[in-house]
Amino acid sequence: MRRLPIRARLTVLYGALVFAAGVVILALTYVLLGQRLGVKVLATYNRPPGSELPNVTYGTEMSDQLRDAALTNLLTQGGIALAVVTAVAVALGWLLADRALRPLHRITETAHRIADAPVADRSLHERIALTGPRDEIKVLADAFDTMLERLDRSFDVQRRFVANASHELRTPLTLSRAVLEYTAHREAVTPEVRQLTDLLLDINARHERLINGLLLLARSENEMVDQTLVDLADVVEHTIGLLGPEADKDGITVGCPDPAEAFTLGDPVLLERLVQNLVENGIRHNTGDGGWVRAACRTLPEGQVELTVSNSGPVVPRYEIPGLFEPFRRFGRERTSHARGAGLGLSIVRSVARAHGGDVTADPREGGGLTVRVTLPAAPPL
Repeated sequence: MRRLPIRARLTVLYGALVFAAGVVILALTYVLLGQRLGVKVLATYNRPPGSELPNVTYGTEMSDQLRDAALTNLLTQGGIALAVVTAVAVALGWLLADRALRPLHRITETAHRIADAPVADRSLHERIALTGPRDEIKVLADAFDTMLERLDRSFDVQRRFVANASHELRTPLTLSRAVLEYTAHREAVTPEVRQLTDLLLDINARHERLINGLLLLARSENEMVDQTLVDLADVVEHTIGLLGPEADKDGITVGCPDPAEAFTLGDPVLLERLVQNLVENGIRHNTGDGGWVRAACRTLPEGQVELTVSNSGPVVPRYEIPGLFEPFRRFGRERTSHARGAGLGLSIVRSVARAHGGDVTADPREGGGLTVRVTLPAAPPL
């Protein structure tokens, strides 16, 4: 019973109750009729008035064979009637259960539309708005609407915060970078001031990367506005070409042997950031000269595309891997890059993957380094 849908369970329960009530009524009828047929019947014959003969009383009793036949006929006909009534009751119970559960179907459909929306926080304006008496289902629907309203307000506040923070945080950093660059390029600047200016520019650049990473993390977790056809192989080749000079400077080989087409639907900017973060992570957490980073992508038979980025580097214990996907968590220290990251790289990768309906996993390599796999839904065939 527990494995059946609730509509089927209600139907079975309704049919079982009707069948049980019919069995009880049939049994009582059988017992009462049997007792009645076993009673001796007396008949009195009254003489005409003035007759000298007395009245005559006759006694009759139904034979056992006739009594058994009557009871058997009762059971047969009653059983057939009970079966017909039970079948009708089951059919009516199925229809009544559907009508009773219709408000729950409405709640479920609304929840599915919100959950399946490509932009999660854009569908929170929907409401069930169930009408009718204030019964248990009406209370549940009203509570669901209240929860959606609060979530909608919370996401709206967060969207406004991200928009305001994007302007309020970037503007002063941009102005300070412009002032520092102007100061650094003046001819009358002393070596000490130039060195201090370069240090402040480096700190300013780190703050810009941190703010950009936080804003991108908030965006990737909340919205995916643009969905276009993207080939991950093109994104990987573009990213490797972009980060190649940085890798060559640190003596690290970056490559993508035999890239295969891997089409998915999503935001090209976010997907490019996903690939870039993985490759940058492989470059920064490496062994220096002789290190390597390899990227590959393919289309899986299960209707998914897979991006794999592997790199050499220090040995990473398996129990440390879940923490690497948390914001501001780093393992060890970057071996090759002088500019430390903000600890948001893999956090952004996971958020972007989940925003596209995918997931990301990481496994330690034997001998050091990581193998990170990102799976995304494949684009439907044209």
